[in-house]
Amino acid sequence: MKNFLPLTLLLLFITATSHAQSLYSKAYGNPSHSPVIFLHGGPGNSSVFFQANAAQALAEKGFYVIVYDRRGEGRSANPQAKMNFREYLADIDSIYQQYHLKKATLIGFSFGGLITAKYTAAHPEKVSRVILVSALVDQQATYNTIFNRCSDIYLKKKDTAALADLKKVQQLDYNTLEYRTRIFQHASNNKFFTVPEPNEMARAIRARNDTSNLIKSYVKNTSAVATFFANDSLHNFSSLPILSSIVKTGIPVYAIYGDHDMIFSPGQLQQLKKVIGSGHLTMVSNASHTVFDDNQPEFLAAAQGYLK
Repeated sequence: MKNFLPLTLLLLFITATSHAQSLYSKAYGNPSHSPVIFLHGGPGNSSVFFQANAAQALAEKGFYVIVYDRRGEGRSANPQAKMNFREYLADIDSIYQQYHLKKATLIGFSFGGLITAKYTAAHPEKVSRVILVSALVDQQATYNTIFNRCSDIYLKKKDTAALADLKKVQQLDYNTLEYRTRIFQHASNNKFFTVPEPNEMARAIRARNDTSNLIKSYVKNTSAVATFFANDSLHNFSSLPILSSIVKTGIPVYAIYGDHDMIFSPGQLQQLKKVIGSGHLTMVSNASHTVFDDNQPEFLAAAQGYLK
């Protein structure tokens, strides 16, 4: 008589298999080296820029570097994706399983920093250390920084129209999609995510990005933020208390930020230092939000130092 898996187990197997296959991921370096998982920004973005420009370079420093795109984002297209924190953490678990990892360092970039904090708090036994890169930590503090800096710019320019629009944004509910969208639009309009005078290497990386077939394969999911807002209630929070609890468990937390990243104020970074330790934060010169593109040598040196 033939043996059959019970229907419930069969369905669970199919679900788990299809989920594992739905996530784009790629590893660089020697699997015997210390594993590092890169968590990209977003919602809606991809690990593609870090992959194209920094993953192999970091692997050559002696690490096993894994990049992936979250479910429904980047190259992990999935129309059924909820894009909420529960799913984000499940995706990380699937990467651990796929690459047979027991512990790894998590590098959380931008929005990925919030996910990194939540995963580490939930699974401290799986995380060797945390490296925050241009990471959102206190979302409202970042929004306030954008508002204050944009307001100063508009006042100096006597741009009454932009100033009036910014004041309308301030009157919105801070937990809404409209507030987040419009405040970041003001940041983009004022080029808060770019370096005013990039160095020669940064210019070369940007030029290479424009022609890279790898980067051309990435299509941003423009509905991802709205999907996240529809499926998760945690729209605007501070991870500082979470990071504090992580540090108390003995897991080291480090941070790397660009000195021209205009969405973070000196006060925000000082507050982060108090939580993770003053010797655990590196400011990379002549770098904005995408610090690993803006000043790759300094970024790699800082990351290598923290990883060892």
